[in-house]
Amino acid sequence: MRYTRFVYTKIMRNITFSADEDLVEKARARARREKTTLNTVFREWLHRYAGTQTTSAEYRQLMEQLAHVKFDRKSTRDEMNQR
Repeated sequence: MRYTRFVYTKIMRNITFSADEDLVEKARARARREKTTLNTVFREWLHRYAGTQTTSAEYRQLMEQLAHVKFDRKSTRDEMNQR
């Protein structure tokens, strides 16, 4: 789930884009399931696409997305070195 929140201190610009109606509805449904909005998801994507998100912020976001992954034992040396 996404819990990223951005604080906007600059003037926001409205933009218009075109997309397939079914695709937009599927995206809105996913955003609702993730308790966010399509607008917020688009802003997050645009922020990443513009390259303004720091590496540490990307790492934290990835760790939040993978928080459900559990590993019950320590990996062997061979497992850690597998590619």
